Amino acid sequence: MTVPGLQQKKQRGEKIVGVVAWDYQIARIVDRAGVDLVSVGDTVGVNLWGQPHPLEITMDQLLVVCQAVRRGVKRALVSCDFPFGPLQEGTASAVKAAIKLVKEAGTDLVKLDGASDFPEAITAIDRAGIPVIAQFGITPQTALRYGITYSATPSAGSEIPPEMTEEFVEEARRLQSAGASMLNFTNSGPIVGSAVAKAVSIPVLGGFGGGPWLDGRIRMVTAATGYSAASIDKEPADAYVNVAKLTLEAVTAYSEDVRAGRQIKGGIPVPPE
Repeated sequence: MTVPGLQQKKQRGEKIVGVVAWDYQIARIVDRAGVDLVSVGDTVGVNLWGQPHPLEITMDQLLVVCQAVRRGVKRALVSCDFPFGPLQEGTASAVKAAIKLVKEAGTDLVKLDGASDFPEAITAIDRAGIPVIAQFGITPQTALRYGITYSATPSAGSEIPPEMTEEFVEEARRLQSAGASMLNFTNSGPIVGSAVAKAVSIPVLGGFGGGPWLDGRIRMVTAATGYSAASIDKEPADAYVNVAKLTLEAVTAYSEDVRAGRQIKGGIPVPPE
């Protein structure tokens, strides 16, 4: 898969499949499933490590995660998020961070949250030969600017109001003009999202608040598979399987076998007495 290949998919009206993954084994699985894009999100700290906020993740931590995912992906494109800091510190810092992710982690693209405030950084990174996914919309870093309460759970209240359509259409066009290869439009909703996708020639993907009105979707593998402790007690309505419950059942059965003195599955055969 290539960046021009994704752009051609948009031109042909083919939807782009993106997932968020954070480890080698899951990377191998999603690559085999044929996804187009594997995004290493900065929310790994919150979703896998229990950190309270994604802003706590560091470049060194993201590098380790990106390296693991890169080793598992052979076909799809790999994107890695910028942690909070390099973009805000200026263009030179942003270019340096992008080069580091490419050289040390092998990422194909870099994703920048809040990129609209730093168009010169997008241009400089693109000039360095590194494709950029520009994230905008209602994000943890930008929600207050628009007077909207950010929610990690998509709902009608977290969608961008229709009266803001033109504002976000213009923002998308500016990001494209700055050199972005793709856009990640967060909490877009069908009205604003559809208008933005039609206004630019580059692919517009979405996670929360996204849908068929965009050129594709990006979703955390953990969300699609129900891989969270909360899924044990409350069946996830938006997951395709409940991995958390299956894991609980498997570990419980293993524990029972060990405590009862029974042979476990996959154990060394017990010689006859």
